[in-house]
Amino acid sequence: MLQDLLSVLSGSLVGFILGLIGGGGSILAVPLLYYVVRVGSEHLAIGTGALAVAASALFNLLTHARAGNVKWQCALVFAAAGVAGAFAGAAIGKRVQGELLIGLFGVLMIAVGLLMLRRRSGGNTEVRLTWRLVPRLAGSGFAVGGLSGFFGIGGGFLIVPGLIVSTAMPLINAIGSSLVSVTAFGSATAASYALSDLVVWRVAILFILGGALGGIAGSWASKALADKKQALNYVFSGVVISVGVMIVLDGLRGLFHAFGPVT
Repeated sequence: MLQDLLSVLSGSLVGFILGLIGGGGSILAVPLLYYVVRVGSEHLAIGTGALAVAASALFNLLTHARAGNVKWQCALVFAAAGVAGAFAGAAIGKRVQGELLIGLFGVLMIAVGLLMLRRRSGGNTEVRLTWRLVPRLAGSGFAVGGLSGFFGIGGGFLIVPGLIVSTAMPLINAIGSSLVSVTAFGSATAASYALSDLVVWRVAILFILGGALGGIAGSWASKALADKKQALNYVFSGVVISVGVMIVLDGLRGLFHAFGPVT
């Protein structure tokens, strides 16, 4: 069945991006499920994507953990605060029109991608959780979790800069640590959508299988790019901005058709 094949291929791409940059998987999952796999509605794409990305993120988290890229204490504080925000955000997001959600999603992606293009220092490789960092991590985690739940995404493209700003950890550590929150936020959002019967389970399972394969290749690429300093940051930003522009342009076309001049 064509939809099954597209689900596996789309999942492979998402898994590769998650393994490569620790974020962007859910950014791609929602558009792929909606425009390529064609699950039906925007909300079905969001619910199904959240489940698939959470599972793919968990697989990639194990890979990054074995490589020593995860700052566990900081990651767990960030994730715990964010789960509460994700449930709140998902409850609000399900009440917003699907087309508006997709359009806002694209604008947010472009803004974050541009911010991530700024050149950064190497970061503090010895960062450890302290009482000074706890409120920063908790505040950032709750805010990012709320946006994650609202847009139905794992939120890695927001979590990575959130961890860097809160702790000054290097990008490669922020990527590995972000997968703790991507898994937690995606699971919380998926649970909320599943309770509203907004998950296509067959597609989600095939998407996850594809994501596991793509994640292996993405993790290898991540390790190679980490040695090239700013290259990984450019890849991250390029993926986010490119897909964001595509979504915004599609939304503008929709508005033109809906409100264009009457002939």
